[in-house]
Amino acid sequence: MGQPDIPAEGPRTLLKKTAGKTAAARELMPGLLVAAVIALASQFIAEHYGAPAMLLALLIGIALNFLSEDGPCKAGIAFGSKQMLRLGVALLGLRISFDMVAALGLPVVGLVVCGTLATIAFGITFARAFGFDRSFGFLSAGAVAICGASAAMAIAAVLPRDSDSENRLVFTVVGVTILSTIAMILYPVVSQGLGFDDRMSGVYLGATIHDVAQVVGAGFSVSEETGETATLVKLLRVAMLAPVVLAALLIIRNTSGKRAADGPKVPLIPAFVAGFVLLAVINSTIDLPDMIADGSAAVSRWLLLLAIAAVGLKTVPKDLMKVGKSAAAFLIAQTVFLAILIGIGLLVVLPG
Repeated sequence: MGQPDIPAEGPRTLLKKTAGKTAAARELMPGLLVAAVIALASQFIAEHYGAPAMLLALLIGIALNFLSEDGPCKAGIAFGSKQMLRLGVALLGLRISFDMVAALGLPVVGLVVCGTLATIAFGITFARAFGFDRSFGFLSAGAVAICGASAAMAIAAVLPRDSDSENRLVFTVVGVTILSTIAMILYPVVSQGLGFDDRMSGVYLGATIHDVAQVVGAGFSVSEETGETATLVKLLRVAMLAPVVLAALLIIRNTSGKRAADGPKVPLIPAFVAGFVLLAVINSTIDLPDMIADGSAAVSRWLLLLAIAAVGLKTVPKDLMKVGKSAAAFLIAQTVFLAILIGIGLLVVLPG
């Protein structure tokens, strides 16, 4: 039998595709490198001076926003703010396991889940009272209720976009990061004032502070037990990111049929949400080496740091003023609501 005919243009087509991918990678490289340098600088400053790395990356990015205008960095910055974000969120799944949830006990799990859902409901319900639509209510409340900047970026990835989407996201990230830092200092004092023991203090701190880093800092400033409990509770809130984002997407699809039909088709389950769930299941069913678990956590953190730097690079400072003081008041209201709800719930669920 003779050899099958190979079209003459086959090798040329392959070469063209390879050259196209190489050209695309070269186009993305300048912007990604800028975002990576900002992420490295932010982490260095955070480690040496104690400032939140996420907030630093965002602020440095905003200061260099002119790089996202027409030029060699534009494509890479746009890619970093979306694709790196989604990959970083997916890798968070390897920090979640069923054993972690079981260790907390049903009353604590129920309190944390109810607190998260109630805060999101509060944000959506009272958004109009503060002058915003429900999308911003969901975005800001999701950030407060789940895991701060990471949740804000994940939720923003599935919400309908408009001209103010980037500004609202940046304002939310800045707001929850600042509030989380204040809470890291204030909430340990509040928990002691309420008479909580070490375990109750850990549940309170883990269930109310927005960002993981600040939860760890606040918890271990009280005691070892408080720090470990706070971290577990916080990771339970992180685990709620996937179902909340998926539920939001399903609601959007059912209530925005015309918009979805006119725009690009949105998948039923975004790849990064499916990845999050799959990795959480793998981590729950397979005893992964510490090297993989720790390595994925580090990679996820760096990807999210790079993504938030890219978001900052796309942000024009004067546009943030359009969000206004009412947005700050709204974030504070949601934060106070969550803190009061969890405090009252703890006095009922875990008395004494």
